[in-house]
Amino acid sequence: MSYKKAHNLLPAELIELIQKYVDGEYIYIPRKKDNKQGWGTSTAIRRELDIRNSSIYKDYLSGMDIDTLGRKYYLSSKSIQRIVLKEKRTSF
Repeated sequence: MSYKKAHNLLPAELIELIQKYVDGEYIYIPRKKDNKQGWGTSTAIRRELDIRNSSIYKDYLSGMDIDTLGRKYYLSSKSIQRIVLKEKRTSF
């Protein structure tokens, strides 16, 4: 997210009205519901995590234990357990 200068985007009357409530402070204006995007939809990270999680599950099925998986993928044992459980549920 990048900041935009209000005077470049908004009419002066609207800026004056906003200044009555928040003068010189940063505010966040949320997206409209119709414009919201799901997490990871604008990048490839969601797909990368799906591939990683699938690899973790395959390693688990081939006999690798939770602690070894944690060291291999640099994750906590609890995270590995969550991933394995989720992959197990989605594979059935």
